[in-house]
Amino acid sequence: MTNAPRIESDCLGDLPVPVDVLHGIHTVRAVDNFPLTRRSIHPQLARAYGDVKLACARTNRALGAWANDPEKSNAIDRACLELASGVLDHFIIVDALQGGAGTSTNMNVNEVLANRALEILALPHGSYDRVSPLADINMHQSTNDTYPTALRLAAIRLLGSLEQRVVALQESFQAAERKFAHVVKVGRTQLQDAVLTTLGREMGAYADAINRDRWRIYKCEERLRVVNLGGTAIGTGLAAPRKYIFQVVDQLRQLTGIGFARAENLVDATQNADVFVEVSGILKAHAVSLLKICGDLRLLSSGPLAGLGELRLPARQAGSSIMPGKVNPVIPEAVSQVAMRVIGHDTTITMACAAGSLELNPFLPLVADCLLDSLDLLARADDILCRHCIDGLEADEARCQKHVENSTAATTALLPSLGYERASEAARLSLANNQSLRETVIAHGWLGGSEFDSLISPESVCRLGTPDHRCDGSTSTPGCNGGKEHP
Repeated sequence: MTNAPRIESDCLGDLPVPVDVLHGIHTVRAVDNFPLTRRSIHPQLARAYGDVKLACARTNRALGAWANDPEKSNAIDRACLELASGVLDHFIIVDALQGGAGTSTNMNVNEVLANRALEILALPHGSYDRVSPLADINMHQSTNDTYPTALRLAAIRLLGSLEQRVVALQESFQAAERKFAHVVKVGRTQLQDAVLTTLGREMGAYADAINRDRWRIYKCEERLRVVNLGGTAIGTGLAAPRKYIFQVVDQLRQLTGIGFARAENLVDATQNADVFVEVSGILKAHAVSLLKICGDLRLLSSGPLAGLGELRLPARQAGSSIMPGKVNPVIPEAVSQVAMRVIGHDTTITMACAAGSLELNPFLPLVADCLLDSLDLLARADDILCRHCIDGLEADEARCQKHVENSTAATTALLPSLGYERASEAARLSLANNQSLRETVIAHGWLGGSEFDSLISPESVCRLGTPDHRCDGSTSTPGCNGGKEHP
């Protein structure tokens, strides 16, 4: 067997192609032209392309293609199945960023499928008179309808994985809400002591934020199920039979089990990429939730002795090469960086989709790279935040209690019993005498210890509003209405 390269030709001329590879001349040119990221397209995009090509091939076969050559048809079918299953991932080698609106990716796929079909037929690579990358694998197709369809399919599958991780994270916060329901702490606004709350309520707020993200992500699939497959070059279906156009999306739906629908306006679906901006915006919203929550976790666990120190995060690794005993909040820090990257990707996707021109958007490879990366990153970030951080959270209850007793934030909880003026005086004296608020009100005989403790109990500070009571116009007790009695 010779190791001499085979010679392939295109409209630009001839090039040698290594004899043992599945790709061909178009891929060779693309690899030479686009040495940009030095990494190939996302593997889920390659696998989704396998499904799209299989749907196209089976539709063509149903319409009579290769009727006299069932061996070829079966070989193409098998090659597509292998690509869809991930077996051929390592043969899709074009750079993630490329000119041509994804043509290099489509041709890499076409060449790999053609040469793999030739292997199945026991024929040498490059025998394109038997199985052609263009005439057979790309029959009735264009990059401009197969690439965005494959991108949508890949994104839907990654959304499913992300949704599972978001659900796990939400449930972890809900567990923390129950676990810390009894821990009263100082609530803060503008980073200053405000009023009392519980650590459980803080965790519950995070759970609700993640729940909104979960719902948005679930709804994303609806935006992505409308495809332009069958529209070929610009959405007019040029060179594709009408029967093919009406059947190919049905075939894709049957293969994937996903409710794909053909766009009513294939021209619109080919030239406009705003759906990817919408989906990316939802991913950005989740990134914003993560960034805010991780910032809070870092603050609440700060110190631990010279900071807030109300939370103890699981210790994951030594934090310093020079400061012994230092342990950093590495999981929230890492997740914060993922969130920042996803927010940056959203800006890039917005610019790329806005830069489309006339009948096509040439920047879909950039959209694909950013969108699929965001989906991957968020799923992994949710996973490590859940498993390595939230599941193992601990409260420093003594620290929380000390903050409650020493902070004027508890003053508001005393309003129903002391009224505004006396509660203000208690706060002033507490600060002036360097004395806890509890000690101050007990020393002045304004409240007993058990009454004070009752007013700052978890039940009291979590109650919605203030229980009905009489108050006069001199107080500003929450729940009062200009000094009038409650009805």
